[in-house]
Amino acid sequence: RLMHLQAALAAMRAAGLQVEKVSTFIETAPYGVTDQPAFLNGVCAVQTSLAPRALLALLLAIETQLGRVRTRHWGPRVIDLDLLLYGDLVLAEPGLIVPHPDLHNRLFVLQPLVEIAPDAVHPQLQLTMQELLEKIKRTG
Repeated sequence: RLMHLQAALAAMRAAGLQVEKVSTFIETAPYGVTDQPAFLNGVCAVQTSLAPRALLALLLAIETQLGRVRTRHWGPRVIDLDLLLYGDLVLAEPGLIVPHPDLHNRLFVLQPLVEIAPDAVHPQLQLTMQELLEKIKRTG
């Protein structure tokens, strides 16, 4: 799992993304479909001139390059790269929603995100990532 995450970061850099920060990787129980091995999760912050749709296309291409095959929703996968935030942009198009629609409900996303960007503001909820993490810890 670690090698896949490192390979994804290397592929992002090779594609011209400036990877500015990378969180610690954390092992978590699977989300959604629970009859699969534990996940290894992390987040990174990048600088890019790519538009959101092009950035998503690049992330999906990297997933494919690393061997991801989509067979079952939330099922086992080699790698899963999500576009969580794009500055303060709010976007809802077929196949692309920014910020990620479940970002604020996922402890395994918020924990590493707070590590690298605690003061980043969710553009719809107007709460920082730190505030969202504290909220999810309170409410479960």
